[in-house]
Amino acid sequence: MARSTVTEDVQARIRALIVDRRLGPGSPLPTESELMELFDVSRVTVREALKALQALHVVEIRRGSGTFVGSLSLAPFVGGLAFRAAVRHSNGEPGLYELMRVREALETGLIDSVVACAPQEDLDVLRAIVDTMDREAKTGGIDRGTDRAFHLALYRSLENHLLSEVLDAFWAAMEQVRGDLGDGHADPGETCAHHREIVEAIAARDGARAVLAMSTHFDDLRARLAPSGR
Repeated sequence: MARSTVTEDVQARIRALIVDRRLGPGSPLPTESELMELFDVSRVTVREALKALQALHVVEIRRGSGTFVGSLSLAPFVGGLAFRAAVRHSNGEPGLYELMRVREALETGLIDSVVACAPQEDLDVLRAIVDTMDREAKTGGIDRGTDRAFHLALYRSLENHLLSEVLDAFWAAMEQVRGDLGDGHADPGETCAHHREIVEAIAARDGARAVLAMSTHFDDLRARLAPSGR
């Protein structure tokens, strides 16, 4: 068996070991020697497999301490999304536009569920974030961290950790590509108003209004990124 195939097999077996032993982020993994014996492979193969898994945040190698289950974050997914969109955009294809439309579909499709269950506590948090946006808008522009905080808080009431990570991944990928390509943002005052309307629509428990507010929030970006003819 070719080394690359053996290494990939060991990667799969380490993943299976993590699942079978019900390990979570931060849990210690067997030593290199133990993995060599367990899988009947060389130290080089084990190290190659661990390095590949570390790049995917599946494991974390700590010098002098050993190997542990990694954060299992979607950071590699974000990097892949951003790179794919940037390459397609640079080749005249609608990579960034498509990325934006997926994010829009997710957020617009979920906002009605938020209307049904968002507690007052979440509304208070969202209003406070919009107030911060308003102050930032008056001094030059809305900080990306503030915008990110809004979209993370918006779906908190759905209590779906994976959903929050996926939405954040699409947000981060879009921001990364837009930053690399020098794509500007809409008027800060309008952006702030859009966010406030989303919050007030949720507070009014008006699903149709919330969907419209979310769609309007994407209007400027959609218009600027849409390929000609769409």
